[in-house]
Amino acid sequence: MAEDDAIAHRLLFLLMLFVLSTAPVVCRHHSRRSTGSPGTTTLDVSAGLAQALRAVSFVPTAHLSTHNLSAAGEAISISLHSRDFLPSSGGHRHADYRELTLARLRRDAARVRAITARAALAVGGVAAADLKPVAEEKFLQSTAAETIEGPVVSGTSLGSGEYFSRVSVGSPARPLYMVLDTGSDVSWIQCLPCEDCYQQSDPVYDASASSSSAPISCDSSQCRALEVSACRNSTPTGDGSCLYQVSYGDGSYTVGEFITETLTLGGSEPVSGVAVGCGHDNEGLFVGAAGLLALGGGPLSFPSQISARSFSYCLVDRDSPGSSTLDLSTDAASPSSGASAVTAPLIRNRQLETYYYVGLSGISVGGQMLSISPSTFAVDDRGAGGVIIDSGTAITRLPSSAYESLREAFRAGTSSLPPASAFSLFDTCFDLSSRTSVQVPTVGFHFPGNRELSLPAKNYLIPVDGTGTYCLAFAPTSAPLSIIGNVQQQGTRVGFDLNNYSVGFTANKC
Repeated sequence: MAEDDAIAHRLLFLLMLFVLSTAPVVCRHHSRRSTGSPGTTTLDVSAGLAQALRAVSFVPTAHLSTHNLSAAGEAISISLHSRDFLPSSGGHRHADYRELTLARLRRDAARVRAITARAALAVGGVAAADLKPVAEEKFLQSTAAETIEGPVVSGTSLGSGEYFSRVSVGSPARPLYMVLDTGSDVSWIQCLPCEDCYQQSDPVYDASASSSSAPISCDSSQCRALEVSACRNSTPTGDGSCLYQVSYGDGSYTVGEFITETLTLGGSEPVSGVAVGCGHDNEGLFVGAAGLLALGGGPLSFPSQISARSFSYCLVDRDSPGSSTLDLSTDAASPSSGASAVTAPLIRNRQLETYYYVGLSGISVGGQMLSISPSTFAVDDRGAGGVIIDSGTAITRLPSSAYESLREAFRAGTSSLPPASAFSLFDTCFDLSSRTSVQVPTVGFHFPGNRELSLPAKNYLIPVDGTGTYCLAFAPTSAPLSIIGNVQQQGTRVGFDLNNYSVGFTANKC
């Protein structure tokens, strides 16, 4: 019996040693587990602030680093950069990140006003031809063109486009910085002689110095496809040269000759015969870039002119000096294929063929679907409403009722975070100056077929100053049109399958 007791004591002693030796391991393992709950994700506050401060101190050079790109078969690939890292001949830099954010939001507000105004005019049966900028007449008169009739609107800053690339124009090829814009159909560049040109980084393009530049005749299909055009030196046979005008909803405009020119993108072969505007009078548009490469859905956009079957882009973080790519393909391959892609149908709006409308069925916060009527995101019989994907708008806009549902759900999930005062158009902000990371509710876009695009936290809770104020990066609009902006698209490859008229979103594929 004594021997049995001794064995029992030894076994008990060994068991206690085992428990004591494994307890610290168990505790260490437990401390590494996520403190978040289902429906939450982690926002890295420190990383966001560090990148914001680097963006303010960054000094652009004459030549930005780019991917080593080349054309493969029928594909074209070029580098994309954030607008705020464009080398500017003006040399202006923002004093701090708060000033940079306010400048971005002012541009963004102008952009949204332009889009919503154009949508309202189209739905109301008013064509872009009915918009006439103040300065238009002096250019048309100086070129002996026919007058374009229409009401006069004042010109203000459009601020279109937030990402740009290096595109070579003409023969010999001249590299120019051009803004890439999915919300435009007419590509254009500033041209000599300038009636009114804004400041740009590169020397202004001179069509007379290019052997591949050619005027477009007034009776050509390209000239007839313009929403607003006039004819210089017209004759009864219609062989005069075509003049173009692009007027934006806020009154900004570009006016000049419509020409064909050779463009070279990345390492691709030169593309000849591309119809572009040669703008001699350009008001309230861009500072730094030489013009715009249009990626919209109309017949004059660059993808349409080269008969692209698909194109895709991935937008780097707007606070990053790095680059990503725009890829265009004329073969049948879809840019949105793959098991990891979230696909959604594109919707045709005959009133506005420029914009890419997507079938959005709902939004979730914290894993719970918001109570939003399906009609909120639908295009009605008149062509009003709907949801567009836009590379030039920064902050996603939602109709007020949808935004309020999102905001209240997000606030309920962040009640433990210290609040901060409203900032510009943002009404839901937090003081995260004492935090390195925080748990926040997830946010997801939902598409037909139970497909969800789950957004990274940094794509909807963003720094607005250099001291730790973060705000919810959505905004309400009184217009029926919703816009998915580029802040929500950052780090995601957005692929447009023009054959099957669908769009795909693939995370972390820049």
